[in-house]
Amino acid sequence: MSFPSKILETRAGATERLDKALAQAFPDVSRARFQALIAEGAVTVEGSRVTEPRHRVKPGDSLSVVLPEPVAAVPAPEPMALAIVHEDRDLIVIDKPAGLVVHPGAGNETGTLVNALIAHCGESLSGIGGVRRPGIVHRLDKDTSGLLVVAKNDRAHQGLSEQFAAHGRDGRLERTYLAIVWGVPERRSGTVSAAIDRSTANRQKMAVSRSAAAREAITHYEVLEPLGKPPVASLLRCRLETGRTHQIRVHMAHIGHPLLGDAVYGAGFRSSARNLSETAQMALKSLNRQALHAASLGFEHPVTGKTLHFESSAPEDFGTLLAALRLNVREH
Repeated sequence: MSFPSKILETRAGATERLDKALAQAFPDVSRARFQALIAEGAVTVEGSRVTEPRHRVKPGDSLSVVLPEPVAAVPAPEPMALAIVHEDRDLIVIDKPAGLVVHPGAGNETGTLVNALIAHCGESLSGIGGVRRPGIVHRLDKDTSGLLVVAKNDRAHQGLSEQFAAHGRDGRLERTYLAIVWGVPERRSGTVSAAIDRSTANRQKMAVSRSAAAREAITHYEVLEPLGKPPVASLLRCRLETGRTHQIRVHMAHIGHPLLGDAVYGAGFRSSARNLSETAQMALKSLNRQALHAASLGFEHPVTGKTLHFESSAPEDFGTLLAALRLNVREH
């Protein structure tokens, strides 16, 4: 059954899981469909967006669902210029620009990396890893730039997925990022080991948590360079031992050094921009995203067994901010 784009509204009749309550109220829509809509942020409870299907609603709670217009189940091919670092018959390594969404989702049904990959690779990607995420074995946030590997066939997908599931602990996978953070960590190198789960205060955010549902998360960092005199920021190299959603952003904020430009996890540091020179302030405003770049990616080729390693230079917006912070001369 398909619907035009519209809003479904009801009130919970009993204390239930959110997905179950909606399926009972609207039997023409499957519970699985509601679970997907909830995860995509299309459902609100008492006016607040909820993204967990298991969220408990109370009798009388106001529930609202934005049911989008039907779209093709399989993303359409869309030719797009791609920065291809490496490609062979089994996989492709992309240097993703900031602003490019990896796979389709609510509000981003077209113009994604998946759409571009389908156009570039053709039928070889069909169905690998699911029709909505063909070939995708890991992801980068929309506003994070850098290296990403995609499988082109089932064998490669399975082999790469196993390496990412092991998080590099077997020595095959390595991922490092460059990050510009506020302040200078007291320890010039260290490890943040803090489990991550959805924030209870804001389900659109992740947070360090001790809940039973929290997943282990480990980030190793090294201060490459304090920036400015006196330093107001630092350039860090971060190496992931696990790969949780927003992991570096959450962990750096957790130790008191959020990423510059991170409106989600570094909002409390907006006033710190006053300590920057006019040039650095302009560079930060132009960046208009979190200062995070996936700079290196190493893995074992899932078919040949050869060790592959790739490097990506930071993009121009990141480099411009870095150069301005190194000067850090207030222009009065």
